[in-house]
Amino acid sequence: LINRRIKRDFSGVMDEVTGAQLIAESLKTQKVEFMFGIVGVPVIEVAMAAQAAGVKYVGMRNEQAACYAASAVGYITGRPGACLVVSGPGLIHALGGMANANINCWPVIVIGGSSDRSQETTGAFQEFPQVESCHLYSKFSARPSSLEAIPSVIEKAVRTSIYGRPGAVYVDIAGDMVNAKIERNKVRLVPCCPPPPVSSAAGDAIEKAVSVLKAAKTPLVIIGKGAAYSRAEDVLRQFVEETGLPFLPTPMGKGVLPDDHPNCAAAARSRALLHADVVLLLGARLNWMLHFGLPPRFNPHVKVIQVDLCAEEMGNNVTPRVALLGDIGAVVAQLLTCIRNDGWRYLSNSEWWGTLKEKIAANAKISKALALKGTLPMNYYTVFHHISQLLPHDCIIVSEGANTMDIGRTMLNNYLPRHRLDAGTFGTMGVGLGFAIAAAAVEGTKIKPQRVVCVEGDSAFGFSGMEVETMCRYNLPVIVIVVNNNGIYSGLDPETWKEMSKMGNLTSVAPPVALLPEARYDEVMTAFGGRGFLVRTPEELRDALQLSLDDWERPCLLNVLIDPSSDRKQQEFPWLTRSNL
Repeated sequence: LINRRIKRDFSGVMDEVTGAQLIAESLKTQKVEFMFGIVGVPVIEVAMAAQAAGVKYVGMRNEQAACYAASAVGYITGRPGACLVVSGPGLIHALGGMANANINCWPVIVIGGSSDRSQETTGAFQEFPQVESCHLYSKFSARPSSLEAIPSVIEKAVRTSIYGRPGAVYVDIAGDMVNAKIERNKVRLVPCCPPPPVSSAAGDAIEKAVSVLKAAKTPLVIIGKGAAYSRAEDVLRQFVEETGLPFLPTPMGKGVLPDDHPNCAAAARSRALLHADVVLLLGARLNWMLHFGLPPRFNPHVKVIQVDLCAEEMGNNVTPRVALLGDIGAVVAQLLTCIRNDGWRYLSNSEWWGTLKEKIAANAKISKALALKGTLPMNYYTVFHHISQLLPHDCIIVSEGANTMDIGRTMLNNYLPRHRLDAGTFGTMGVGLGFAIAAAAVEGTKIKPQRVVCVEGDSAFGFSGMEVETMCRYNLPVIVIVVNNNGIYSGLDPETWKEMSKMGNLTSVAPPVALLPEARYDEVMTAFGGRGFLVRTPEELRDALQLSLDDWERPCLLNVLIDPSSDRKQQEFPWLTRSNL
């Protein structure tokens, strides 16, 4: 009491802390290291307090991109990034990022300013039912009832975002709470929540799964991004190499095991899915990305061994022969131990392996022929062939677009886990630049950072193209490659566009998929101080990409003009399955 009285007499007030400081310090305590956002009334002070507390703040140009970036940090690091937005429209813009994170199962914490408490229901500035609205897009949505409650609410939000199936959470901060003060000794400190508990599957279920696997004639392991998120790469490599099983990665499962691993069957994807009689499903869902696990893409009699940390996911679309509930890494370790006990291994000279290798070789031959076409403008395969030859093995590849993403997935290899980020389970366009900024921000904290290469279709680039200013402002050495076909799926060449312009009002005659031919996206990057390259030939592509890889000082953009009619090679099945469920 005497010390407290002396302190009060000396300073005039007790040691006080604002709501903004409590938010920032609570985030730092919970090991939230990155914040992305757009400031304004009433959250400017929150961003400033975050920086003072040691949280790295990246100011973005759109709340959606900010939320995409924060969620990508959650996937890459396992700890959520924070997205800071203003009230009303600011939060609404971020909802797309929250939905994407929730469906991708990535942790992110969104913090939104809102109207003053005294003005609720009065038609206050940007007043909106924010907590209620976020219930549809998040695992947890709440407003602290007082300044004292802020640390507890932040801790619960972070814990909820990473425990169980990861996802988005929302914390609402009333405007009058941001600058309000409270004596620090009245605030209950909440320690950092520990990492999520790791659960294992039941022993008898493990034995049953191994029995089903050993009886398979045409087995297949499918590695999903859940395996990447759980850091299961080391035990998965042991499992695949000791069992001799073929594996197929989902798009963001690429790199959990290297794409050039001898057991990778990605180049024979359709055949592998169609003829597998047993599928070991590791952290992937039987949704549209895996064609619901149903015919005609899958064997109608396929037996699924499903491994997932979410009980509610078990049996979606296909009833598993064995359901293994638990952490991917822990369950694979259990399977490996059981298999080691009797020394079982799938034969490398089996007919199944022969069938897969035959298809892999045939598809590689077709893709190579397309890649080596010498015609101009270039096609997708030519572009990706030359890019693949120059990219470092340890680079992080961000990709989005239609053909750009699909063809790039088959031709741009990943060799390390969590090094591919794309449109994901929600099929969201516009994520690319936000993801790239997040990856570059994380890499920037490392002694030996890895390059971030963002490969975009021209349509996808348009969703968040102004984020190149963000890259330039923070000196993030991202390499953006815009594969420009003048449209959505396909476009028009300049001469056709010119002739069409003479036919009347373009709103009536221009194809809805068409974009401005040969738009100078490279000059957008140059305008903000980055390096822009206009690319028309393979030689120009190789020179520009090598110069960009050598430049660690600023972001670069390659505007690669290709044939507007360029398309994918003939597919046995379309990528997007229309279900008759």
